[in-house]
Amino acid sequence: QVQLVESGGGLVQPGGSLRLSCAASGRGFSFYTINWYRQAPGKQRELVATFLSGGSTNYADSVKGRFTISRDNAKNTVHLEMNSLKPEDTAVYYCNAVWRGQGYWGQGTQVTVSS
Repeated sequence: QVQLVESGGGLVQPGGSLRLSCAASGRGFSFYTINWYRQAPGKQRELVATFLSGGSTNYADSVKGRFTISRDNAKNTVHLEMNSLKPEDTAVYYCNAVWRGQGYWGQGTQVTVSS
């Protein structure tokens, strides 16, 4: 069983930065594929960033150059560094782990970008 807990959300002005964290419990963290998703009101959940167990990363076009996903396998933690935030980045951000064909979700953390 894998449990995920996100933190770091909040209210930030346009152009600002936030760092989200996802702490995982369970075995085999270094083998997980970790994704960050987000869901804005009235919209479908969208994939924002992926960190594969092999070390490669992928980003949605809308966040490339602004967001950076990283992981610390020693601490079972994944981060999403978000810079140059825009109002359209406002959403609930979810951490997702995929391991042995199973998907696990955190409870989400709210990010609001507004002046």
